[in-house]
Amino acid sequence: MCEHVFVLIVCAQIPRFELAIAAGGREALASGPVALAPEAGREQLIGQASAAAEAYGVRAGLRLGEALARCPTLRLVPPDPAGVADEWERLLARLEGIGAGVEPGRPGLAWFDAQGLRTLHGGNLEGVVAAARRALATPVRIGAAPSRFAALAASSAARARRAELAPSGAAALRAYLAPLPVALLGVREETAALPPVLERFGVRTLGELAAMPRAALSDRFGEAGVRARALARGRDTPLCPRSVSERLEERLELPESASGAQLERALGLLIDRLLARRERRGRTMRSAVLSARLVEGGTWRVRVTFREALADPRRMRLVLVPRLADLPAPAEALRLHAEGLGPPAADQRSLLSEPAAVRAARLREAVRQARAIAGPEAALRILAVDPDSRVPERRLALTPWEP
Repeated sequence: MCEHVFVLIVCAQIPRFELAIAAGGREALASGPVALAPEAGREQLIGQASAAAEAYGVRAGLRLGEALARCPTLRLVPPDPAGVADEWERLLARLEGIGAGVEPGRPGLAWFDAQGLRTLHGGNLEGVVAAARRALATPVRIGAAPSRFAALAASSAARARRAELAPSGAAALRAYLAPLPVALLGVREETAALPPVLERFGVRTLGELAAMPRAALSDRFGEAGVRARALARGRDTPLCPRSVSERLEERLELPESASGAQLERALGLLIDRLLARRERRGRTMRSAVLSARLVEGGTWRVRVTFREALADPRRMRLVLVPRLADLPAPAEALRLHAEGLGPPAADQRSLLSEPAAVRAARLREAVRQARAIAGPEAALRILAVDPDSRVPERRLALTPWEP
């Protein structure tokens, strides 16, 4: 007979995380009604709002005109997706530093299993919670429960300085979730579209949702309805911690607001530098994040997943360069980050290799050996960055050479 292992999942939730980063700190949220401005080029919907703004009826997802009509003194701050991603990555690394295997959600929301951490932090849950608070070093709401969704519900009901612990039994957990609003389902990607529809049907609490027949929810909402009913009853999928990997990133400060061909050359320079990093160890890239700091304030960020893992600079340029057209304003800094790494590149040669292909393969091997000894600057090429510039240093740049 196998022994039942009790699972205790902790949810750490930082309220208004994106707004605090964009506004420059939580002190700015106390100065008056503040909200995130709509992202440039997208639908005119505001983002997260401060408590003072919510007192006027302003909330995330409200149209800009209606938000200003409800609160004429509302101050809008430009969103900072790149800064949010950087700060969230730093906090996730701090949580992993206490020994936690973290599953991140949206920025400001994370889960980890506390059962294996008890012996490291005092032998009880209080020690684990205290270690998490010290690692995050910011106001955070913490809840603990046997499942991810129940832990999220517990963290939503927790206070700033006291963690909320949900009951462990199946019946007690279902009773604990019953009075909570169905709006909590909006956090999960697979059930995010259900809360407005359920509220129009008169289903406002998780208890009402859990009491509905499974067949009826499946017939109306498909797999999302079945998943939402299971969450309302306290059942959830196992925790899936992220795998820790090296952070490969290259940045380039642009001498003046760049756009067009100059911006494309800068992106090509970043790709060459990223592929020449010694930490990559010949591995391919599955996805990359391209971000920019805008001249008008705020940042811009886009995540690109390649069709297959690759390490070819030409193919990467074909995928990433069209994304520059989505920039809402001229950029003063550009950054490229390798988010997912694949297996080492293995180029298969044909059975009848031509002499030119053999020479190119030998040349690539020689470059790799030179870089292994002398670093990524062992083989460079000249790249025309701004040929029309009057400053000689801006016309050309040295970039890693890929044969």
